[in-house]
Order: sequence, then C-alpha cells, then structure tokens
Amino acid sequence: MNKLALSDEILLTIEKPARYIGNEINMARKDSEEIDVRFAMCFPDVYEIGMSYLGIQILYDMFNQWEGVYCERVYSPWVDLDAIMREQNIPLFALESQDPIKKFDFLGITIQYEMCYTNILQILDLSQIPIMANERTEEDPIVIGGGPCTYNPEPLADFFDLFYIGEGETSYKDLIETYRKMKKSGKSRKEFLIQCAQIPGIYVPSLYDVTYHSDGTIKSFEPNIENIPKRVMKQVVKDVSKTYYPSKPVVPFIKVTQDRVVLEIMRGCIRGCRFCQAGMIYRPTRERNVELLKKYAYEMLKNTGYHEISLSSLSSSDYSDLDELLLYLIEEFKGKGVNISLPSLRIDSFSLDVMSKVQDVRKSSLTFAPEAGTQRLRNVINKGLTEEIILEGAGQAFEGGWTKVKLYFMLGLPTETEEDMRGIAELSEKIAERYYQIPKEKRNGKCQIVASSSFFVPKPFTPFQWFSMCTKEEFLNRAKIVNNAMKEQLNKKSIKYNWHEADLTVLEGVLARGDRKLGKTILEAYKNGCLYDSWTEFFHNQYWMDAFEKTGLDINFYTVRQRDFGELLPWDFIDIGVTKEFLIREYKKAEEEIITPNCKTQCSGCGANIFEGGICNEH
Repeated sequence: MNKLALSDEILLTIEKPARYIGNEINMARKDSEEIDVRFAMCFPDVYEIGMSYLGIQILYDMFNQWEGVYCERVYSPWVDLDAIMREQNIPLFALESQDPIKKFDFLGITIQYEMCYTNILQILDLSQIPIMANERTEEDPIVIGGGPCTYNPEPLADFFDLFYIGEGETSYKDLIETYRKMKKSGKSRKEFLIQCAQIPGIYVPSLYDVTYHSDGTIKSFEPNIENIPKRVMKQVVKDVSKTYYPSKPVVPFIKVTQDRVVLEIMRGCIRGCRFCQAGMIYRPTRERNVELLKKYAYEMLKNTGYHEISLSSLSSSDYSDLDELLLYLIEEFKGKGVNISLPSLRIDSFSLDVMSKVQDVRKSSLTFAPEAGTQRLRNVINKGLTEEIILEGAGQAFEGGWTKVKLYFMLGLPTETEEDMRGIAELSEKIAERYYQIPKEKRNGKCQIVASSSFFVPKPFTPFQWFSMCTKEEFLNRAKIVNNAMKEQLNKKSIKYNWHEADLTVLEGVLARGDRKLGKTILEAYKNGCLYDSWTEFFHNQYWMDAFEKTGLDINFYTVRQRDFGELLPWDFIDIGVTKEFLIREYKKAEEEIITPNCKTQCSGCGANIFEGGICNEH
C-alpha cells in the first residue's frame, strides 16, 4: 500500500480515520506503470453516504476493467479533517493511491442532490483545482459531472468542464479514448472539450451562450461555435442484462448508510407519478434477467461477507420476476442469516405469501408512499392508488406479522386544499384502525405508524415543472394543519408525525429549476461557510440568504413564479426522449384530476420508445 497522505498524528485526532485510508476489501489496485488515464470518482458527501451509492460502484468496476485506466475514489472530507487540510495546506487525495486529485486526468463528480452543491466547491477547493472552469489550465484535471442533477446542470455550469447526461455505461469509453488520442497528439484542453461535445450525451457548458429577457427569463440558449449540437441526448443502456455490474463491490471498514449488497433489478418505472423526476428521466423501464440476478446475488454475498441483500429499483414490486427471485433467495440462503430488504414496494401489489417468508428472516418496518391523503389529490399526481387498496395492503401486512409502518406523504402539491392536508392524518388513523381490527390474540404487540411529510419541489422534466412552489411560511403552515389534525385522531398514540425542513426545501427548489446566474450565488454561499447543507447540524440558511442578497438574485423568481408553456427553460437543451408535448398533456390531466394508466397497461405515448430495449417496445 502507498504511504498515507495523512500522518498518524492527524489520523489520531479526527473522527473515523477509516474514511480516508483506503485499502478496503475488493479495492482496485493497479500498477502505475501500466496506466495512462487516471480517473478520480467523487461523491461530494461524507464517506458513509458515498460508499452506499450503487452508481459509483458500477462505474468504478467498469473503469477498472479497462486496460490502461485506473479509477480511484474520493469523498468529501468531514468537517474536522476539512479544517486541518486547509490549515496545513494538504491537497485532497484519492483513497487507493493516496495521490493528490490535482494529478489526475479526470475528476468525475456524481451529483445526486441539489444540497450538495457547496460540497462540490469544497472538493475543487481542497483539491487545489480552480473552482471556476474558465480559470483551469492544461495542468488541471478535466472536471465532469454526472447523476440526476445534471438534468439541469445550469446552476453548476461555471464549475464544470463537462457534464455527462444519462447512464454512464454508454459513452465513457468514447470519452476516455478521445482523451487518450488528443493527449498523445498534444491537443489543448479547449480542443479536447470541443471534440467532447460531439460525443453523444456530453454537454460542454463553455461552448454555449445564454441571453436573457428583461424580466430575467431566458431569451436564447445557443452554441457559440460551429458544428456543436443544439440539443444533448441522454444516454441509455438498451439491455441492462448485458452491461457492467460489480460482482465484487468494495466493502468498507466502517458501517455505512447502506451496509449491504445491492442488487439492481431494473431501471425506470412504469407508474408515471407526475411529481417524480426519476420516473421520467430514467424511462424506459428495463428489467434485468432473473437468472443473471440470481448469479449476481450469490457472487456478491460470497465476495463481500454481507448478510443482507437489497433489491433496488424505483418500484420493486413491478419487476416481472419478483416472486421467482425472492423465492430463490429465500431458499438459497435459508439458515444462513441472510436478510432480504425490499425498498420501493407498492402497497397494492404485495404478495402476502412472499412477504411472510421474507419476514421469517428478520422483521423490519414496512414503508409505503401514498404521497397524498385524499383520493382527489392522488389522482392529480397520478399515484394510481385507491384508499381501499391502501387499507387492504396495510391489513395484509399487519396480518403477516408487521407492526411498524412508515408512510411517506408530500405537502404543497399542486391544487392541494386543507381537506387534502387533513386527509394525511385521517388516512394514518384508518391504517391504525385496520391494525386494531385484527383479533387481539393475533396481534404482534402495539402498532407503530410513522407518517412523514416532505415538501413538494417542482423538478425538471416532470409534468409539474411549470407549477408554482410554496414559500417557507406556506409549507410550515401546512405541516401545522396536519400536525394538529394528527392530535385529533383516536389512535394518536400509535401515530408519530414529522416533516422536512422548509427552508432547505425552498433552496432545493431554487437550485432544481435555476439557471446559470445562480453560479455566483452558490460560490458566495460557499465563501460564507456553507458546507454539508443537507446535514441539519451544518445547514445555515442565513448564509444562503446573505449570498442571494449580495448577488442580487430573487428567490421567489425561481420558486413561487408560475411558468408558462412557452417559456424557454434552463434545461430545454437536453433531450430525455420524453417529449414536452407529453409533459404538457400530463399537466393538463393533473388539473382535470385524470389518471394515466401505467406503461404495462397502456402506452401513453411519452416518446421514450425511441430508446430500444425498454418495456414500451414490448407493448
């Protein structure tokens, strides 16, 4: 192992030094003599969060299978080490080699959540890479962003050389080969970026100019040199059964957020909830072959020593071969203490038989997401769940032995009324009542229901992207109405209610639908001391408010302002396959409270059938 970048003295003074030493089980090791492209893969949050992200594990495994390429990892240093590195001028380093990030060819940053934007600036700053892309020289790494937030990359445009739009298994090989050739022939950084713009899915923000109307809306978004595409098409893996998947994922030395084997069973979602960005940007739905998943499950458990396997997707119960896969896992690992977790299950498509068998391994709480408290509002958001189905599903769960249920709702949805808000408490009460309808001798202790409300943020590429968003005060008032209604319920002792931070949600809304002008605000917030904004104990809303005031930007312009269909949106240059016409149709159906059937039932003509291999090409 290479000499550690941090001295023993420093390691002994910081929390969890194992975050920084590398050398974990299944870590990639390569001979530097055989490497001509070095890629630092970054998750801009603390190690425990970043190590839980499947996307990096997939790309890490893929890159390290390629000859001459060495992919290493880097995460945001926790606040204790951050202070030491600044004080002692220690450059940020990769876990594998402990070499400074500034020596790498590429720094790839996955952008999962808007509230990690100041952490991205921390990564660049501590790496001693110029924060502004236009200040970088031939000696600096190419900084590339990927992940769901790149579906509106504009607030971060000043800080990145490239953005990769879509699934990483498709165009990265072309990108690396282009870099190799141009590096060998002595081409400049600018020449490389121009060449990259020709690669499908690659967006180079410096090659596009934005102009604005007097009211602050976008007037034009155009390439500033010839032969650059006006639109960037997202990249999609056609057959997810014939792509990379890590059979030997890296196993951390310390407990991380998702401390288990993760088995991605499918991509995309058939449901079409109108608030859900993931459900739109990851279309079409593509399933992995069940026999392949059985093989992966066995190999990954064997190669990691984990005793839990999580079946990952946006809607696990919609996977066609779920019963077969679950029964295989239960039989194969019977008596071996392997727990099976099933996130993203729908309350209406639960198999009580399978559920009971999974429970035999280890009991845990069940999570359901009705999203709205009334049928009217569930129709608006296209949730496709009736109260009867919800109560029947909860009842089956209780009869199967579960006593703990988590319910996820959303406040501030378009057209929401006070009746809809109170409906959250009333539905929680009905679910609790369903438990106490079971004969006392068959109950398994007391019923515990935790109802949680997040606040609605209109996200790009959803039918709700044009809608107005609530202010902080409106969000808190709605949470208060629900909380008071909870206290009125007969089974209030069985129900706990909590809600998200409203000021954080407002900022998320600004950054989600923001434009390039926000770059200066993000930089100012970082200079004010903003870091780890998604962590309650480190979030300083006032620092952000000061940054908006200094940079002269109006928060309400990005949040409460209703957009019209003719407005040029900051992300309109990206083509995700799903058409704007479809999104407008869904917007209008929301206003009329009309449900759109799921993709397996009926094709709704969203446009995603341009990508081969998806479920919409099978119907």
